Amino acid sequence: MKLLEKLTQTDSPSGSERKVREIIGNEIKKYCDEITVDALGNLIAHKSGNGRKIMFAAHIDEIGVIASFIDENGFIRFGSVGGLEIKALVNRRVMFENGTMGVIGSEEEGFSKKAEISKLYIDIGAKNKKEAEKKVSVGDTAVFVGGFYKSGDIVVSKALDNRAGCYALIEAMKEIKDAKNDLYFVFTVQEEVGLRGAGAASFGIEPDFAVAVDVTDTGDTPDAPNMAVSLGKGAAVKVMDRSVMCDSDVRLHMVETAKTNKIPYQLEIMTDGGTDAGAIHKTKSGIKTGGISIPTRYIHSPSEMASVSDIKVCIKLISALAQSEWK
Repeated sequence: MKLLEKLTQTDSPSGSERKVREIIGNEIKKYCDEITVDALGNLIAHKSGNGRKIMFAAHIDEIGVIASFIDENGFIRFGSVGGLEIKALVNRRVMFENGTMGVIGSEEEGFSKKAEISKLYIDIGAKNKKEAEKKVSVGDTAVFVGGFYKSGDIVVSKALDNRAGCYALIEAMKEIKDAKNDLYFVFTVQEEVGLRGAGAASFGIEPDFAVAVDVTDTGDTPDAPNMAVSLGKGAAVKVMDRSVMCDSDVRLHMVETAKTNKIPYQLEIMTDGGTDAGAIHKTKSGIKTGGISIPTRYIHSPSEMASVSDIKVCIKLISALAQSEWK
C-alpha cells in the first residue's frame, strides 16, 4: 500500500498533473517497451505484442479549486476544478501547490441551504491582499487535504478517485509477462473537467478495444441509492453510466474472463457521473469500450473509502484481460 499512499498524497489537480505523472513514469519504466507523454499531458506506456490493440485508461487528475480573485482583506475567491458538492465545502482545508494551507469559509449562516460557490472564500490567515498575494496568485490551484489511512481491508484517503485505478494499472503491468496483445496503458489527464485527455489519447492510439479503469459509487450505505455494487464484493464491470453505454461484446468478454479466472465481479449501472469511457467510445468512427470500476464510498470528498481486496481483484481482471484473446 506504500505506492497507493504515495499516489493519493501527491497533489495533482486537473491541468497540473506533472507530479503524479512523474511518479507513475518512474514506477512503470521497467515494465513496458516505450513511454511517451503527448501534447495534452497523457502518459502512454506501450507494451508491444502481436495480438489486438488494447487500451487501458485511468485518469491521474483529482478535483480541486482554483483561485479567481483576492480581496482587499486577503480572502481568496475560487472556482471549482471538477465536480464539487458545494454545500459540503464549508470548513474544509485545502492545500496550494506551494504548501500554503487554507480553510474554506462562508459569508453567511445557513449556507448549506443555498449552496452557492460565490458565497465562499478561502482563508489563508493573511492580514490583507498584499500579504495574501505573497503566497497565492490568481490561477493557482489547490486540492483538499485528506490523509491516507488503512485498517484491515479498508483504505481511506483523498484522491482514491482515481489513484486507485492508476495503482491497479501499474500493478497489472507488473504481472503481465507475455504480452500476447498490443497493449497501451494510458494515464490520462483532465478527466474531472470533461474527459479531455482520454479523447486525445484514444484518437492517437486508435485501439481495437478499450477499457476505462475508475472508481464507482456503491449502494451499501444507509443513504445510498439503489445500486447493485458493494465494497468487498469484487471488481465492478460497467454496464453504463451517464457518459457511456458500454459495448456489449466487451462487457460479455470481461464477464467471461472473470468467470474463467474465478475473479469475483459485480455489474455496475451508475446513473450519475461518467468516466473516460465516455470520451473514448466516441473517438474517430467509434471504439468498442468497456469499464472496470473500483467500488468506492464518499467519492469526491477528502475521505474516499475503498476495499483493498476489491483493488487486488481489479488488478487480476486487468491482467487477465490484457493476456486474453479478443475477437
